[in-house]
Amino acid sequence: MTANHPRRSWALLAAIAGSAVLGACSSIGDSTRGALYAITPYKVEVVQGNFVSKQQVDALQPGMTRQQVREILGTPLLNDVFHSNRWDYVFTIRRQGVAAQQRRLTVYFDGERMVRHEGDPMPSEEEFVATLDPRGKSEPKIPKLEASEDELKKYAPKPKDAAEPGAGAAEPQPPLPASYPPLGTGR
Repeated sequence: MTANHPRRSWALLAAIAGSAVLGACSSIGDSTRGALYAITPYKVEVVQGNFVSKQQVDALQPGMTRQQVREILGTPLLNDVFHSNRWDYVFTIRRQGVAAQQRRLTVYFDGERMVRHEGDPMPSEEEFVATLDPRGKSEPKIPKLEASEDELKKYAPKPKDAAEPGAGAAEPQPPLPASYPPLGTGR
């Protein structure tokens, strides 16, 4: 019986240590939780379907041909053989740090002519772009792309008289030959 006694005491000690560790896990504070959320794995950006803007939907008019609708909206994501008079445009985007978005637009045809369309309210292109920034900034910082005259003077070529001191004059190069021998004649 003495051989089992050390095993029981180790098992009891392991159970007490495990309980203490689990008890400590329940007392994770906001600062620790914030640190754990800051270390997140990379999540793949998923974009599926056709983005359709408010401007594109506003351009649709009853009586348009299928080709005209395709030129405005693009090829539909779903073109069901069982519902040949209906095109479904579905757009889904999932990005890390940004709420997932899903929008749907259905265009109905009678033969070759569009009859009507229905679906989610579509954002304008500007509104959509603003929702893509996870930091909530709507105005990106645009760098200055123009140089003033004073800034350009810094890069003006120096005159030959003002060559760097200590730099010797360039040695004249031999003239180039008037013609070169033909390739592949060496035997």
